[in-house]
Amino acid sequence: NTLEVSMAKLFGAQMAQRVTDWAVQVHGGYGFSGDFDVERYYRDARILGLYEGTNEIQKLIIADHTLGPTTKT
Repeated sequence: NTLEVSMAKLFGAQMAQRVTDWAVQVHGGYGFSGDFDVERYYRDARILGLYEGTNEIQKLIIADHTLGPTTKT
């Protein structure tokens, strides 16, 4: 189901970004240092929102399924 896939992609990407952002905050300046894995996790989580459709595209797919297709005239 396209709706469920879009919802899962959006939720997963948003949660990964939120959690890794918090982890960087906890580590302070070291969170951006290449010496710690947190920096890589943060970088990887940011790209999740772009794989197979951006978060905005996923939101549009969810909206189309929920509200019906949108047309611009």
